[in-house]
Amino acid sequence: MAAVQPLSQKDVEERLQELPGWSTDGDSISRDYTFDGHFPAAAMVIHVAQIQEELGHHSDLTLGYNKISITVNTHSAGGKVTGLDVELARRVEEIAPLHGAR
Repeated sequence: MAAVQPLSQKDVEERLQELPGWSTDGDSISRDYTFDGHFPAAAMVIHVAQIQEELGHHSDLTLGYNKISITVNTHSAGGKVTGLDVELARRVEEIAPLHGAR
């Protein structure tokens, strides 16, 4: 398997334009989602975990009462943002409406 290369800051910012609500601190991308209660938030955590297993790429995922926070970067690329991180964010965005996330 080839090494995953970090994206430039410009590339990260351009790709995040297609993912409203996602932001970068330069070393990771992240987003918070809110829900109408705890159960839909917990259900989305399980769904995100399933996507992460499919991709073989995992984020830091925090569950609160009616909120989840996702932060991701690629450890094998020196803790920088790669295309894998953007793909995970895109997949999470696809399922978020199914859980009533906002």
